[in-house]
Amino acid sequence: MNADAAMSFVRQHGVVLVSGKGPAPRLTEAIAGEPIKGSWWAHPKSHQIFAILQQLEDSPDILVCRFLAGRVTFVHRRLWPAIVKLASRFQADQLAQIRQEHTATGKHVNHIVPYPKWVPPEIKQEAKLLARQEAMVLLKDFIAKAPPHD
Repeated sequence: MNADAAMSFVRQHGVVLVSGKGPAPRLTEAIAGEPIKGSWWAHPKSHQIFAILQQLEDSPDILVCRFLAGRVTFVHRRLWPAIVKLASRFQADQLAQIRQEHTATGKHVNHIVPYPKWVPPEIKQEAKLLARQEAMVLLKDFIAKAPPHD
């Protein structure tokens, strides 16, 4: 699998886990082409997996967050209006964008962009036009798995 195929995988599913177990497909396993036991870093395709994950993390069509069970999740842009429409159903940390910075020393630093600061204006507009019921249908597989916002 290359980055284009991985992007298609994310677009098709809408929400995918990077590697953790949960109610969505795992992107690392899709890239590897097989189930991964243990850490994907130990898999023979770890360099390919890492390179593809980096490309997708940098895409303007991918939201990197902890949407599902606190695990790193990729959400395709096509579902962002539904998430915005139903934002009150989710915890703030589920909707916060994670931006990784790779420092010159090789260290990875996560920068958190709180919701709704990361939401582009056109997505806010699409969310206004989206019926609540339609948003619920788009996210039906994930709403029950996410605790409601108090």
